[in-house]
Amino acid sequence: MNDFWTNIFRYPRFLISSLIGLVLVILTPFKNLFKISKLRIFLIFFLLLFFTSLYIILRNMLGF
Repeated sequence: MNDFWTNIFRYPRFLISSLIGLVLVILTPFKNLFKISKLRIFLIFFLLLFFTSLYIILRNMLGF
């Protein structure tokens, strides 16, 4: 029974490390795109467009 509680207390640490690993794996291709100057401009434009669209959608959904 002691091993059960030990494993339960280890779970949050495992969850956090798994999420950090997932974020790093997802962001690695974007980091590689920043190394090429033509793609860097395209990526910055895409991110700006994405966040602007997200802001407009959330503002309209909330009724501001």
